[in-house]
Amino acid sequence: MQIIVIILALAVLAVLVILAIAATKPATFSISRTTDIDAAPDTIFPLINDFHNWRDWSPWEALDPDLKRKMSGAESGRGAVYEWDGNKKVGSGRMEIIEVTAPNKVVIKLDFLTPFEAHNVARFTMEPQGGKTRLNWEMTGPSPFMSKVMQVFMNFDKMVGKDFEKGLASLKAIAERKRLSGS
Repeated sequence: MQIIVIILALAVLAVLVILAIAATKPATFSISRTTDIDAAPDTIFPLINDFHNWRDWSPWEALDPDLKRKMSGAESGRGAVYEWDGNKKVGSGRMEIIEVTAPNKVVIKLDFLTPFEAHNVARFTMEPQGGKTRLNWEMTGPSPFMSKVMQVFMNFDKMVGKDFEKGLASLKAIAERKRLSGS
């Protein structure tokens, strides 16, 4: 009986330690990645500002060959809406472009519905650097307590960051091809 009490006490202590560590996590998160692209912002901007182009570069598009997509609202730019419903790798959700400063910024309200509900903001900023463009992709949002508990075991910055890096590499390749072909 004493062994069971010790095991239970250790389990309770472990849970309390995890909850204490989670409580120290920040109330918000930010994940950001940047790349330099050998193309002007005018070449990159339409690839982001028009959800119809996301199939060409988004790192999540290829994760579900049966992904269901619905576009509504404006054709592109402010008011454009992209809704998706897919397998457990991509889940379901909705994006809406809420702010545009052509050709330098696109801000998107991002609502994940499954597998976990989350409401975030994604920002793409394009800063001219001579003949190149520095493209930054950032996602920010609140970190509810359950998210903080998950962060004790998982590094969201590394997990999502690698997807951002993949997407930025695809955007870079497409934009640089467009620049070279003149289209």
